[in-house]
Amino acid sequence: MRRAVMLICCAALAALAPPAAAAQAPRTGRLLVLLRSPHGAHAAAAQAVAARAGARRAGFDVPQIGLVTVRPRPGESLRALVQRLRSDPRVASVQSEHRARLRYDPNDPALTDLETAAGTPPGTTVEWWAPRENLPAAWDISRGDGAVVAIIDSGIETSHPELTDQIAGTADFDPGDSGSATTDSLGHGTHVASLACGEGDNGVGLAGAGLHCKILDIRSDLTDSSVAASIVYATDHGADAINMSFGTDGSTPPSQAVVSAIDYAYQHGVVMVAAAADNPTQEQGYPSDVLQPSGTGPQVGSGKGLSVTAADFDDRRASFAGFGTQISLAAYGAFRGTGAGGPPGIFGAFTQNLNDLETGSLIPPRPPCGCRADFHGDRRYGYLQGTSMAAPMVTAVAALMRHLNPPLGAVGVIRAIEETARQPAGSGWQPDLGWGILDAGRALQLAAQLDRTAPVSRLLRAPSSTHAHTIRLRWRGTDAGPPG
Repeated sequence: MRRAVMLICCAALAALAPPAAAAQAPRTGRLLVLLRSPHGAHAAAAQAVAARAGARRAGFDVPQIGLVTVRPRPGESLRALVQRLRSDPRVASVQSEHRARLRYDPNDPALTDLETAAGTPPGTTVEWWAPRENLPAAWDISRGDGAVVAIIDSGIETSHPELTDQIAGTADFDPGDSGSATTDSLGHGTHVASLACGEGDNGVGLAGAGLHCKILDIRSDLTDSSVAASIVYATDHGADAINMSFGTDGSTPPSQAVVSAIDYAYQHGVVMVAAAADNPTQEQGYPSDVLQPSGTGPQVGSGKGLSVTAADFDDRRASFAGFGTQISLAAYGAFRGTGAGGPPGIFGAFTQNLNDLETGSLIPPRPPCGCRADFHGDRRYGYLQGTSMAAPMVTAVAALMRHLNPPLGAVGVIRAIEETARQPAGSGWQPDLGWGILDAGRALQLAAQLDRTAPVSRLLRAPSSTHAHTIRLRWRGTDAGPPG
C-alpha cells in the first residue's frame, strides 16, 4: 500500500518480598505466622508466640492450620518483629500479608465470542491475541486511563463507536487531501487505532490493547516533512507513545528530518513504535531502522524505540514479515498464512463506507482486501493482517507503562518491554521474533516495580560547631516510588 514516498505496513524483609507475578498485591502491614504444630492447644500457643515476640494480634487466626496474624507494636519496624518471630522454635514460617484484587473482566464481546472462520481451532475467540499477549493481567494493573497514544496514519473515522470517546485531539498534516483527520478514506488508520485504544468495556466490538487510553489522531501524507511534523506535534501535545505503522522500502538512507524528529521525541521521553517491513527482508526501512538500527536488535534496550514484526497464531514470524537485527520484538499481526485456514487477519474497527483497501488499486497494484466483517449486525469491522496490526498493540502497552511510571521514560519502557517478551523460539534474541512476543502483563508488572525516582532529603537542624565527638542532626527524607 504505497502513498507518497512511504509504504504503510499492514534479607528478613527481603525474604518477605512477593514474587514478580504478585508485585501489585498491596501489603496490609500484618504478618502471617504459621506454627509448627497445627494440632493441639492452638490458642495458648498463639498467645505465647505473640507475647514472646511482643506482637499485637491482628486480622484472623485459623487454629485448624496453626495460623496467627500479627502486626508490630506502634513505632516498631516489621523487620525487627520478623527476626524475633523466626527465632521462636514454635514458628514454622513468617510472611507478609497481602490483599487481593477482584479480576477485571471487560465486557467486549470479541474477547469471548468464538471465531467462526473455517479452519480455526476450537475454542479460539475473535480477539484471541489479547490473552496470548497477557493483556488481562496488564489491565489488572492499569486500564489505560490518562495514557495517550499518537496514531500517525491515514486518519481515523472518529464516529466509530469504538473510537468516538477515545479522541484526545486531532491534527492534519496531509494538505493534498480534501478530507480531514477525523475521516479515513483508506481504512488503515481506523483499524490501527482500534487495536491500540479501541474503547474497552463498552459492550460492543473489541477492546484495544490500551483499553481506556486516549488517541491523538494525526493524519499524514507520509512525506518526510509530514512525518517529522507529526512526530514533533505528538511529542508537544502529551503523547506517551507514538505509533507509526508505515515505512520506506529501505532503498534510501533515512531522511535527516525524520531522524531529527525521532531524536526530539526520544529526548522528551516519548516511546516510539514502528512497524517492520511487510516483506521477509532484513532491511526494514525508516522509521523502523532509525528506532532499531542494523546490528542493534540483539542488544537489549539499545534502540530509540521499538521496531515490531508480526507473529502468527502459531507463535512464528508471519511469512510476510521482516526479520533480522533491525527487529526489537513481535506482536500478533496475522492468524496464519494465506489459504491455511482461520480468519484472514486481525479483527478490528473499519470505516462505515467503502474504503480504498476494499476497492484496491492499479498503482501501486493492490487487489481488494475482501476484509469487511459483520459482527453482531454491525459491518463497521474488518480483518487486516500486517506488521501494521502488530505495532499498535505494542504502542498501547508502552503508553500504559510510561503513564503508570513516568520516570521510566522511553529508555526504561523500551528495555522493560524487551526484557519481558515471551520467547517461544528459545531464550535470548532471535532473528525472527527479536526478543520474543509482547507479554503485556509482565511488562506492566515490571514497570510498576522499577523505581527511577531519587529520594529527597532536607536537613532541618545541625549544630553551629562540631567540637564534640558526637553531633546530632535532624533531617526529613522522602522516597516516592511508582503506584503500588
